[in-house]
Amino acid sequence: MTVVIGFEGSANKIGIGIIRDGEVLSNPRRTYITPPGQGFLPSDTARHHRAVILTVLKEALEQAGLKPADIDCVAYTKGPGMGAPLVTVALVARTVSQLWGKPLLGVNHCIGHIEMGRLITKANNPTVLYVSGGNTQVIAYSERRYRIFGETIDIAVGNCLDRFARVIKISNDPSPGYNIEQMAKKGSQYVELPYTVKGMDVSFSGILSYIEDAAHKMLSSGQCTAEDLCFSLQETLFSMLVEITERAMAHCGSQEVLIVGGVGCNLRLQEMMGVMCKERGAKLFATDERFCIDNGAMIAQAGWEMFRSGQVTELEDSWITQRYRTDEVEVTWRD
Repeated sequence: MTVVIGFEGSANKIGIGIIRDGEVLSNPRRTYITPPGQGFLPSDTARHHRAVILTVLKEALEQAGLKPADIDCVAYTKGPGMGAPLVTVALVARTVSQLWGKPLLGVNHCIGHIEMGRLITKANNPTVLYVSGGNTQVIAYSERRYRIFGETIDIAVGNCLDRFARVIKISNDPSPGYNIEQMAKKGSQYVELPYTVKGMDVSFSGILSYIEDAAHKMLSSGQCTAEDLCFSLQETLFSMLVEITERAMAHCGSQEVLIVGGVGCNLRLQEMMGVMCKERGAKLFATDERFCIDNGAMIAQAGWEMFRSGQVTELEDSWITQRYRTDEVEVTWRD
């Protein structure tokens, strides 16, 4: 039996999870929430993480009913993410690893999402759509790597949604994306927005610039409601994502789609992807907000896979990196 504790804090969530042979023993987390119209700055986010990380660590151990001696390995997010929050969490993980005398493992955040999705949904070899505030990638496994078949060429889909929420002052509690999703359900008029797919890649910055510029004019003139804009933005962005996912499936001959990352909680995205999968006779796999949104258990799960395949990170190599591509990691735990 192998028990791994995972520390995640690459953005505004701080989470610590414990996994024992595929079983989630605990997974507490906290979120740094800013006022409407504001994003979260790296320094403020790191300050938030520093203030709560030891409380979350205590909770994780208590909920799992374990002592430090029961842990076999300490995993932490090496990247990608925001520099200051990543450093904060890596520092605590390093310290804990030395205090407890346990091996350390630096984990790629994106691979944490994929491995957690595979564990929870039991998807075998899916085409993965990874969508979050910092990343948008279509991924499939091949020859010991998670290969990126398509991605955003500018900003991530979650970043596009978050920044639109700031323009029309939507609350950040529990998250701007969730609040846009709820407002979109009440929208009835579709406003045409730029649709930018370039082969296997997507671009979201033009749509954002267009809707940032048009939103106040359209709302003040009564052309449409805020709910209509939320609805239209979601429909356009998600159509683009479904298109490139379908293209990757056709290329790989895949019959499974797995959606991971914070935006993957969105039920409208899941519904649209489900329609495409049904048309192709394929299966859709997705998780709920416990495992879609950044959490410690996903880092523990990827760490568990890596540790079992013989990987560890030496202390002198336990740095963090804000840029760390999914396809840089050699996948030693899959055939």
